Amino acid sequence: MEISPKNLKKLNSKKGLLALLSKEPLNIERAIRYVDYQKKLEGLQVELIRLQKWAINNNERIIIVFQGRDAAGKGGAIRRLTERINPRHMRIVALPKPSEDEQSQWYFQRYVEQFPKAGEIVFFDRSWYNRAVIEPVNDFCTQEEYKIFMNQVNDFERMILESGIHLVKIYMSISKKEQAKRFADIKSDPLKQWKMTKLDEKAQLLWDDYTEYKKAMFEKTNTDISPWKIIRANRKTEARVNVINHILNRIPYDKDLEV
Repeated sequence: MEISPKNLKKLNSKKGLLALLSKEPLNIERAIRYVDYQKKLEGLQVELIRLQKWAINNNERIIIVFQGRDAAGKGGAIRRLTERINPRHMRIVALPKPSEDEQSQWYFQRYVEQFPKAGEIVFFDRSWYNRAVIEPVNDFCTQEEYKIFMNQVNDFERMILESGIHLVKIYMSISKKEQAKRFADIKSDPLKQWKMTKLDEKAQLLWDDYTEYKKAMFEKTNTDISPWKIIRANRKTEARVNVINHILNRIPYDKDLEV
């Protein structure tokens, strides 16, 4: 393979050598792609710092909602979003199963309690949209509870937006074949096995059921004022770049602000 001087320089860098030697078999094209990704990611992370500084200076409140297929890379995308910004002005929220008290409350209440204060960004690693897909598929809610949620959610989000909060909704999508491959990788890696949940174990079997409820969710809740952004995530690096680009495009921050 003929390597241009530009690409040779990339491979001779610290990132290039690490990318080249970290995986077998040796793959020069993959290593070059990874160096390009890292450079692009660093530039986008500078913009995220600028966005956060704008939010802090102007007391803006921002919510980023992540939903998607199991193993679609939500956690990895959130890590790239948050690893360079100020941790004192952001939170990652991944709520566990609701308690008995929470089950007796209005469904949205425990999510509202996690909303951002002035100058804060909150990332929801799954959100109230669990009731649109995960809960009905796995019989964690009744059909009546599901219908009530679907009737209320658009009004709920309209109120969020009218209160001055910026809301961005992201759905990360992968193919059934890619999901099976990622599950196999997780099961075979002792450092990742903890990620595999009981819901993950059933995800392939329930693929079509998830698809049915996902389509209903998009049809009902992909509104003009609160649209969904579907991120094709079979290639993780490309998906992460697309996630950050979308957030930067959706929020009208000051792009000339010094950082």
